[in-house]
Amino acid sequence: MTRMDLMEKIVSLCKRRGFIYPGSEIYGGLTGFWDYGPLGTELKRNIKQEWWKSMVYEREDSVGLDAAIIMNPLVWEKSGHTKAFSDPLVECKLCHKRFRADEQEEIKNHEKDHQGKGEWTEPKKFNLLTEVYLGATEPKQKAYLRGEITQGVFVNFQNVVSSTRVKIPFGIAQIGKAFRNEITPGDFTFRSREFEQMELEYFIKPEEKEGEKMFAYWKEERINWYVNLGIRKEKLRFREHAADERAHYAKKAEDIEYESPFGWKEFEGIHHRGDFDLSNHGLKYQDLETGEMYTPWVIETSGGVDRAALFFLIDAYREEEKRVVLKLHPKLAPYKAAVFPLLANKPELTTKARLVFDMLRPVLRTAWDDRGNIGKRYFSQDEIGTPWCVTIDFQTLEDNTVTVRDRDTTKQERVKIDKLTEWFLKIIN
Repeated sequence: MTRMDLMEKIVSLCKRRGFIYPGSEIYGGLTGFWDYGPLGTELKRNIKQEWWKSMVYEREDSVGLDAAIIMNPLVWEKSGHTKAFSDPLVECKLCHKRFRADEQEEIKNHEKDHQGKGEWTEPKKFNLLTEVYLGATEPKQKAYLRGEITQGVFVNFQNVVSSTRVKIPFGIAQIGKAFRNEITPGDFTFRSREFEQMELEYFIKPEEKEGEKMFAYWKEERINWYVNLGIRKEKLRFREHAADERAHYAKKAEDIEYESPFGWKEFEGIHHRGDFDLSNHGLKYQDLETGEMYTPWVIETSGGVDRAALFFLIDAYREEEKRVVLKLHPKLAPYKAAVFPLLANKPELTTKARLVFDMLRPVLRTAWDDRGNIGKRYFSQDEIGTPWCVTIDFQTLEDNTVTVRDRDTTKQERVKIDKLTEWFLKIIN
């Protein structure tokens, strides 16, 4: 199976099983926009929940924030985005289609459409901010959909310090939508015009040693988070940005990249932003114990929820002899368990199965399936990544045990119904 064959199968599975659909598909879709179906919604929710748990709930030095998507346009002027938030764009002189200048593979493929000929304009800067217009009367006020969620943290820095007990070093975490007028969206959901980010801005004293230490610390923390949730370590790497490719705010930047079917691609960045943002917004921090006042430095971890979801799906996908299986970590799987009556036409089995289903449902995201034979039900749940299938059979009626089948090994064991919830929670946690 080639890499692109794998990608086609992932895209097909996502639509067929309700993970990801093309946005507004009944009207022909809209390039760069995607809708998440019932299973995709659960997967994204689980990713965000695990991230929030690790970044906020399990730490004493972090708090959360949920800032507005549209802010005063001065925010983007002060942050440098109206001038520097851009990609190099080239235009084909033969058909006037435009491409990112750094996407050489797409440019080469386009030249094939013109029998290998290529005539291109010089690269020009193209601003990625998406404009919106507000107000009921003309002229309307021009504003922007946020191109990154980060600035909402910086403009609320003083509010957070004043209203909470945080002291440097501390972090502000946020998850939310961002929008970029991408020139060439593509590779399924990898490069979209609407996407979701999960970011931590970690504020430290402006000292070189502290900056180096915290940059290394967050690199280790973030790559381990993905590995602990099931992504194969050999599929991950760090790539350091050269000085001429860093974002306008970065003193130093490294990407966590995944070896995808379309090459090594970034899906989280670790950035040393220095005091760029707080200085531009005119913000300082005062230590109430020492009276010292300074502009903190910021170490940022910025990950894409949609890209993480895509790479978790790709990494979990397996084709075995008689089945397709998504080996998603149980914490990420849309359903943790599925409950089956062995035979759907036996009321005594379906009644008992319903009792087990109702017992598990408030505690674990649980599916009900009584269609077709038991083998088909197993394979159906394997394909959507459900870690365990619980079958109520005739032995259940005698001794109150059920068969629990493991997705990855296909091995089965008998578990007492009154111990079932505890059994699942112990393994998941």
